[in-house]
Order: sequence, then C-alpha cells, then structure tokens
Amino acid sequence: MSLPLIPPMLATPGTLPPAAQDARWAYETKQDGQRVVVYLAGDGSVVLRARSGEVVTVAYPELLPLGHALGTTPAVLDGEVLALDEEGRGDFQLLQSRMGLVQAPGRAARRAAEVPVHLVLFDVMHLAGSSLVALRYARRRTLLEELGLAGPHWSTPAALVGHGEQALRATLEHGLEGLVCKRLDSAYEPGVRSRAWIKIRNMRSEDVVVGGWLPGKGRLTGLPGAVLVGQRAAGRLRYVGGVGTGWSEAEREQLAALLRTAATDVCPFDPVPRVPGAHWVLPRLVGEVRYSTRTRAGMLRQPSWLRLRPDLAPEESAADLPDDLA
Repeated sequence: MSLPLIPPMLATPGTLPPAAQDARWAYETKQDGQRVVVYLAGDGSVVLRARSGEVVTVAYPELLPLGHALGTTPAVLDGEVLALDEEGRGDFQLLQSRMGLVQAPGRAARRAAEVPVHLVLFDVMHLAGSSLVALRYARRRTLLEELGLAGPHWSTPAALVGHGEQALRATLEHGLEGLVCKRLDSAYEPGVRSRAWIKIRNMRSEDVVVGGWLPGKGRLTGLPGAVLVGQRAAGRLRYVGGVGTGWSEAEREQLAALLRTAATDVCPFDPVPRVPGAHWVLPRLVGEVRYSTRTRAGMLRQPSWLRLRPDLAPEESAADLPDDLA
C-alpha cells in the first residue's frame, strides 16, 4: 500500500520537567546516530528516510530484513541508526563511515560487515492503514512495543515513566549523550520542534591549552574565529580540536590581544595537526571548554569556550586520551 510521508517530530533543548510533573513524562536515552523514518509497506520492502527526506536505505543493507518483521502489516516507524562502540554506545564517528554510502551499494555491503549498525525504534506514526499521529505518546508506545520489533540489527528499548533525575544521572554515569523527555499525553507533531519533547545533552568541561588560532571572517576580521587547543598526555601537548563559540565580543577582543603577545612560528602540538591557515602561539594560555563527547581519536566534539583559567599552569591540562594517542 502507499504510505504517507511523515517528517520526524523534533525535540526542543531544555531541562528536566518540574518534579511535580515528573510522572507525566517518559524518558528515553538520547542516541548519537542518524535519525530515520522507517517505511514498511507490508510487501517485504523497507525504505529509510533521513531527516532531510533523503532515502538512505542503500547505506544500511543489514536493515533490509526488517521489511519482513511485520509480515503484511504496513507501518511507519521513527528511530535512530547507530554504530555501536565496544561498550555498546552509539559512536557517531563510526557511523559517519556508513552515512555517505547511499549511492554505493557495493561499498555499503562491505562496510556493513566491518561496522554493522543497529536501529533503535521509539515511535510508530502509522499502522495497518491508520494514522496514529493524533494518539497520545503513551498509547503509541504501547502499540509500538506490542509489535515485538527485536532482531539482529534492530530493537525497541523501553521508555521509563517518571524518575527523570535518576534517568538523566544514569546517562551521565554511563557516558551516554543525554536524555529525551516526552510528555505522555503528547500527539506526534510531524516536522515540528515541539516543547512536548525535551532533549537534554550531557555536557562535560575540561581545561585545555591554547596552541594556535584561526582568523575570523566577516565581522570577526582581525579577531580569532577559533582557537586551537590541546591537552598534555605522555609529556606532549596533543591537539584535541578547534573552539569557535562561547565568547562575547569583549572576551574575543581580550583573547586576540593575548594571542598576539604569544605569537610564535613553531607549532606547540605534537604531532603537528593539519589545520590550514593556523597561527601558532606559545602554549601558556589555559582555558576551560565545554564539550559533549570525545571522538575515538580523542578530539572534543561540539566544544565551546567557557573561560580563561589564569589560575592554572599549562602543565595542569592533562588528558585521558586513548592509549595510542598518549
């Protein structure tokens, strides 16, 4: 049968619901993968569409057997494709090697054997010819769980009703990206960034040493557009990424003056990173940055600047980097 195209409902960044309303919300782990809407026509076929609407089915051949999971029952499902690390957590860097293969079925099949993916399902918007978008979230979750969708490359993790503080704490303790809070009485709003779904990203902070900078453009001409930062590991200053957000205009101007006085022709990072257009500085400025996670190579993901740390010496910016980078 012909299935309706349904853009995914999106969550709004925020904080935990008030404690008095905790029992009115369900809590799901925020996944670090590629959001997809899954179309099962009931004829054995499966179509995966990304948030953009692009069909990405070819990139994930190990998910094709899902087309037979419901027999002849057609459905439209919401979920996230993950590439799991050794500890069973979604690793976006791993997934990136799969995401670009929508036009390369041969390469996708080879990569599937090396980096298999797992589809986490968390909503159902259309089932057996009927639209479910107007139903309460709690009812949709019940219908989804009753489908029994569990297979070698897909699953339907349970949602926790209430206990939001404990759920958020658990995601932080287990190194997960965060939490999604969903109001039990909420309808599915296709394509809408809704306050009925709240996403909370676990952010971490660490001290880093500034070893260089990149010139800004446009209104930032003459000022640093980003600083290049590192952390000490095994006696060396290892590059861990560029930070381009988090400053006020006054703070960026203050930083520009500090960088000018520390200019050098010698890169302080070991090994030297490939950063075209970089200006190097003596590694004496310490700052604190906030970030979401680290990549497998030890790089900071989504870093933003918090503050200068004049109270710290550069030697204090030690990092717990992967063994092969220390």
